[in-house]
Amino acid sequence: MPTPPDTLRLYDFELRSRLLLGTARYPSPAILEQSVRAAQAAVVTVALRRESSAERAGQGFWSLVRSFGVPVLPNTAGCHSVKEAVTTARMARELFETPWIKLEVIGEEDTLHPDVLGLVEAANLLVREEFQVLPYCTEDLVVAERLLQAGCRVLMPWAAPIGSGRGLNNVFGLRALRAHFPEVPLIVDAGLGTPSHAAAAMELGFDAVLINTAVAQARDPVCMAHAFAQAVSAGREAYLAGPIPARDMAVPTTPLIGKAFLG
Repeated sequence: MPTPPDTLRLYDFELRSRLLLGTARYPSPAILEQSVRAAQAAVVTVALRRESSAERAGQGFWSLVRSFGVPVLPNTAGCHSVKEAVTTARMARELFETPWIKLEVIGEEDTLHPDVLGLVEAANLLVREEFQVLPYCTEDLVVAERLLQAGCRVLMPWAAPIGSGRGLNNVFGLRALRAHFPEVPLIVDAGLGTPSHAAAAMELGFDAVLINTAVAQARDPVCMAHAFAQAVSAGREAYLAGPIPARDMAVPTTPLIGKAFLG
């Protein structure tokens, strides 16, 4: 019997892969385009800046992003207040003609730690306006519950601070988040630095990962994008296959029953 396709649905859209790719800080538009193709990205994220939305200089970039043929997830990167994030989301919906918004409300400058109180407040406001909100959050279980109560149907917990490349800083917290919300799509967002980090997140049972800096700032972004695509696929397949549990003692691979002992 053929295996049913392993697809991921975010709100009403079915993704073709489990890798989301950011579009910032690439050496050139050409390398960005090649990286998106190499990653087989399911979604590309775009940070909306108020000052560029109406400028002609930005229109070429928006056209390039649309040419990728994958859904665009605008985000409120750089917003430090509820008002700023909500206003940016409204502008993004008008510009990109999508109800999707990756909601970021930053509370601390050095770590770019989410302002979780502001995040919940902004999510409530945007859901009432019929946005489909994907909040960038921490692995905190209470915050996650509040965001789901607000009407978010997807969560995007960080692995580590944005751009840090540190990987999974709090495996226990991420594992607990996955266990508490088994039916909610969870996308690990921020802090992944290498393909092995992405594979580890997928092996924990997370549904997808979002990568930006680790690809854009690599020595060869296109090659790194392809490597992340393979890692995400391998991690997901390993999770579905059912990894053996970690053990404190060795377990022989050769059974002792029936083994001949020579005196």
